[in-house]
Amino acid sequence: MDAIQKKWRNCKRTNEAERRIAHFEEVKAANEIEADKFEEQLRVIQKKIQNMESSYDVCIEDLFNQTVKLEGMEKKASNAEQEVSALRGRLILLQENNEKQEERLCKATLELAGACQRADQSVRKRIELENGVSSNEETIDNLDKQLSEAKITLSDSESKYEDISRKMATLEADAVRGNERAEGAEKKIMDIEEELKVV
Repeated sequence: MDAIQKKWRNCKRTNEAERRIAHFEEVKAANEIEADKFEEQLRVIQKKIQNMESSYDVCIEDLFNQTVKLEGMEKKASNAEQEVSALRGRLILLQENNEKQEERLCKATLELAGACQRADQSVRKRIELENGVSSNEETIDNLDKQLSEAKITLSDSESKYEDISRKMATLEADAVRGNERAEGAEKKIMDIEEELKVV
């Protein structure tokens, strides 16, 4: 009887151990399934991280390229501004020189008018002397001399007037070209500013 009871207890213990083993096997299988799920999630996350790193590298490269392009545009804008500044300076000098030439032209014109007036007076005096009774040769010689000097002065004044007129025409042409170059440079700056806005 004792042997039967002992055998029964052993069988009961064996069944309990088998149930425990089966339970552990179920828990293990469930844990393995859960671990597989976590590993799959980890692979998905790692793939996302790789994609994000690749996108980050592309963004960094684009940023570098845009920075280089922006620096080039800024350099072009700076060069254009310097060119416009130089052209404006030259235009100011041309305008100042033009004003001086105009003053000289006015002065030469006044001198020419004075010489013409003196020549007219000399001619009138000569006519008066020729029509007069007096035949003072010395006075006539002096008047002839004054008339010759007046003619020389008139010729010199006319020559100066022509020289100044030619210089004025040259300066006006230079001023027009300077204005055109300044306008062209300002247009370049506006184009570069538009490109910078687009960037």
